[in-house]
Amino acid sequence: MTEKSESHDVQKKRWLTLAEKALAGASFEETLVSHTDDGLRIDPLYERHANTEASVRARPARPWTICQRVDDPDIERARTQIADDIAQGATGLALVFEGAPNAFGYGLPSEPRTLERVLDGVSLNDVHVRIDVHPASRAMADWLVTLISQAKVDPAKLSLSFGIDPAATFAGTGRLRMSLEALQASMPQSLAHFFAMDVPGVLLEADGRVLHNAGATEAQELGVMLASAVSHLKLFEEARQALVYAAPHIGFALSVDQNQFVSMAKIRALRRLWARIQEACSIPASPAVVHAETSMRMISRLDTETNILRNTIACFAAAVGGADSISILPHTIAHGLPGGFARRVARNTQLVMMRESHIDHVLDPARGSGGVEALTESLCDAAWVEFQRIESEGGVLASLKAGHIQARVKASATERAKAYRAGNRKIVGTTLYPAKLERLVETLAATQRPTPSDGVVFCDALAPTRIDQEIEA
Repeated sequence: MTEKSESHDVQKKRWLTLAEKALAGASFEETLVSHTDDGLRIDPLYERHANTEASVRARPARPWTICQRVDDPDIERARTQIADDIAQGATGLALVFEGAPNAFGYGLPSEPRTLERVLDGVSLNDVHVRIDVHPASRAMADWLVTLISQAKVDPAKLSLSFGIDPAATFAGTGRLRMSLEALQASMPQSLAHFFAMDVPGVLLEADGRVLHNAGATEAQELGVMLASAVSHLKLFEEARQALVYAAPHIGFALSVDQNQFVSMAKIRALRRLWARIQEACSIPASPAVVHAETSMRMISRLDTETNILRNTIACFAAAVGGADSISILPHTIAHGLPGGFARRVARNTQLVMMRESHIDHVLDPARGSGGVEALTESLCDAAWVEFQRIESEGGVLASLKAGHIQARVKASATERAKAYRAGNRKIVGTTLYPAKLERLVETLAATQRPTPSDGVVFCDALAPTRIDQEIEA
């Protein structure tokens, strides 16, 4: 035993003695030890980890992208929002189209001229553009490529993400535009087409937000994302594209919530798991391009302002966890299409963290932290088990079609709801310190539309649920 570890053991014993005295007979395990939804143990005290692997953004020399959500069905209002967001500091746009599982009933019209209209006047060389996953992502990619070819832009300076993920669309809508067999046969040709046009940025994305918002645990979300990413690699291989060149065109999107350390660990675990997948494929590791969006699941209709607090914690976790781009769902989104004030709060939350708190100046500030490192490693192990389970079920699409993933996610959501109803979990503003009077919130006039039901393949769709809905269920 080294002198350093011996000193730590002495200090730990001294701390345990003081802790037991303070507990005055209460159970150490029940009082000071907690567990994640995956059952991962979180102790109150850890030893610092040495020689750990850093988890940094794909482009560490740059700050993360402040990505503003654009989901207004009214094109002219959306154009005004975009102009205001960019003028006030946003550096990215998340274009959410109708029918997307994460559109929550709104979204831009899925029409050929929508991109041309909403991006009119936007300098594509200066703003990151991502198209959120939706049934027509393939067509949107074509439309965006056409728009880029007509505009005077430098392809080398473009920052794009098409967000195509058949698994996320399948999980969130229960349907696809074609059969699984037809999809798997057509995708390699589509990818070869994009490669021939030298389209920059992320072509395919492994999107875990649908799973999270439906109630998945962190390991379940990561496991599905890994399975989706592997299915993307197989498509590239079938398209006869070298995986070493294909891997940088695969991105990731996940949810972050008010559980700060777990959200930090989830992003860090994702980067390590993606490196492990690439190692297994015998290709040099390219960094994971990670988009983080604050959780819809944690949003409450009651005491709406408490959502600002939850969003702030989630955004902080995403920033220090190493997300490349971050979107904050406006705090009033549970009431309808958010108005200007809620959008401004969402944008300014990121601006304050970046330009006043300078959170981006430290790469991986959690590196070496005993608690965060232990949680990251535990999440890696649990997510890998889920990934292997999905692969044994025939891959992510086959597992979804058979309902295996949905069953596990719904079981997790049920357990969480029981904890809320039993009072074992609290929600500030809902079960803890509820407001006596609710203030009215501003929303825009828009009709909320259900997720489209067209498509030829059916599976049990995963619908988003909020924490206050879990209590009422």
